[in-house]
Amino acid sequence: MEATASLLLPVVSCAVALLLRRSQRRPPPAATVAPPAVPIVGPLLWLVRARNRLEPAIRELHRRHGPVLALRFLSPRPAIFVSGRGATHRALVARGPAFASRPPAIAPFRVLNSGQNTVSSAPYGPLWRSLRRNLTSGILCQSRVPLFAPARRRALATLVSDLGRRSKDAGGGVVVVVECLQFAVFSLLTHMCFGRRLHRRRVADIEAVQRELFASDIGFQVFAFCPAVTKLLFCRRWNKVLSIRRRQEELFLPLIRERRDRRGSSMPSTTNGEEPETESLSYCYVDTLLAHRLPKEEGERALTDGEMVSLCTEFLTASVDTTVTALHWIMANLVRQPEVQSKLLDEINAAVTGTDENESGIAEEDLKRMPYLKAVVLEGLRRHPPAHFLLSHAAVEETSLDGHRVPAATSVNFSVADVSMDETVWDRPEEFKPERFVNGGEGAGVDLTGSREIKMMPFGVGRRICPGLGLALLHLEYFVANLVLEFEWGSVAGVGVDLTERPEFTVTMERPLRARVTPRARRRAAVSI
Repeated sequence: MEATASLLLPVVSCAVALLLRRSQRRPPPAATVAPPAVPIVGPLLWLVRARNRLEPAIRELHRRHGPVLALRFLSPRPAIFVSGRGATHRALVARGPAFASRPPAIAPFRVLNSGQNTVSSAPYGPLWRSLRRNLTSGILCQSRVPLFAPARRRALATLVSDLGRRSKDAGGGVVVVVECLQFAVFSLLTHMCFGRRLHRRRVADIEAVQRELFASDIGFQVFAFCPAVTKLLFCRRWNKVLSIRRRQEELFLPLIRERRDRRGSSMPSTTNGEEPETESLSYCYVDTLLAHRLPKEEGERALTDGEMVSLCTEFLTASVDTTVTALHWIMANLVRQPEVQSKLLDEINAAVTGTDENESGIAEEDLKRMPYLKAVVLEGLRRHPPAHFLLSHAAVEETSLDGHRVPAATSVNFSVADVSMDETVWDRPEEFKPERFVNGGEGAGVDLTGSREIKMMPFGVGRRICPGLGLALLHLEYFVANLVLEFEWGSVAGVGVDLTERPEFTVTMERPLRARVTPRARRRAAVSI
């Protein structure tokens, strides 16, 4: 039965074309743009949205009909799509609480997020505030950041070692970069989540189940339509949902129980803001979950084991792929533009002059003296935001946006990529040009929170802005600076760098970066001494 869906893919493609053509011939009512629903095609359109390039189709509809569209598929509620800085600011900042909720999750994700009991999926209200406050105050606040410096140093050492080994083994120094990035970042985030460095095999097992979840995301969308029926029609797909959940529990629960058992034992003091260089951290995300109590609206109870598994999954899902994707794009552009790489290296060398050149690389405090590094990272996030749409928002109660009626719980989707490519803000926005973020550039002093105005929003804006914004920027700057210091990054002769995008869980490179990675002479000398 599941093969039936693939037979309908050509029908979906034709439907998108017909919707565009019909919207051109017959102007819709002023209050909404509502292409006619084609039976069964609506849910399947989401099933194959990456393959059939739904994003360009929606962009074309925006071009013809304005920044707010209400696209009605088979669902009784339309899906609202918002593009443009003005409409986005009016919805998410000026009227932030009105659009701060989440739409009801479909059946597979209710299994995987414990009935929307995670920070990113919970509806706007006391539960969401409680879970978000625990994450921000427990892990992401500035005073906690130094506690995880040993984990960052360990991840960097792993990354540098892997790149150096692969470069040497390849003879010519050509490396598929993303594989090294994925393992290093996954190691770092699992270390922060569970409190100790995991062996390669265990990290690989966790990464494998996360990859299976990402790969299945599109296929799970079929359950948005009549779940009681589609669970029977697509029973193998539903069994995969349950299998992924079981594997998450098998991998995460022993680590959670280990931290629970450890809570009763004595822990080293961390009052000085430093963490000893050990395999085990004295503090981690799971510790905050074990100590957390939900608000009175939820019975003032502790989190269940299942909810902690969901929250740990969310911690990794929200952090790993977005960071890896951003790093991948930034390094690709540094390979493609050696003059930018050279300018960045000059700044790095100037900033670390007089420091002890040892194997730990650049100290985190040195990053504050590198404005061009920050510009490179910001330009990477602007030009290649890891996600081209924010997670779907929803109206808390029925409201309107720019004259468009928005029913409560309706999915409202905001375009990140269109804001970043707005030609009224950015000069030649298709180019990778870090100089736009230094003094005198149109991006100088950009406000990533969007409170004043929105020029780019790779972390979202408003009440649902990514709580890990500061930590994500630190990770990106830390890894980029050290990778440029340790290695010379060159293109492969006759190959070049292909910046074609591939929409997956994040928007990745169609052809992963293959670069000639050569240890810099200065670093080789420092190590040999």
